[in-house]
Amino acid sequence: MRLYGLRNCDTCRKALKSIENTEFVDVRSQGVPDSVLEQALENFGEALLNTRSTTWRGLAEDQRAKPPLELLKEHPTLMKRPLIDKDGTLFLGWTPETRSGLGVA
Repeated sequence: MRLYGLRNCDTCRKALKSIENTEFVDVRSQGVPDSVLEQALENFGEALLNTRSTTWRGLAEDQRAKPPLELLKEHPTLMKRPLIDKDGTLFLGWTPETRSGLGVA
């Protein structure tokens, strides 16, 4: 299992503590593979963009108008977190639905 997030994100830390044998990928320093971003965007649509983030608020209107995939490639911290890849199935956020899908209480 692989968890994409930020090292200083409290939600990502909670998820990491709850899930055993998880590889952590810091999106700020390591990025997210294009294939994973494309699949996540296909699965979650624009919900993948964290429009409440400091990064989003710092973008100019013309930058915000770019396609979501382009934005996420340029600014990986715009991705809602955590993004969890379990054997090719993606989960977004640390919601009760995500925990249930991962078999975590």
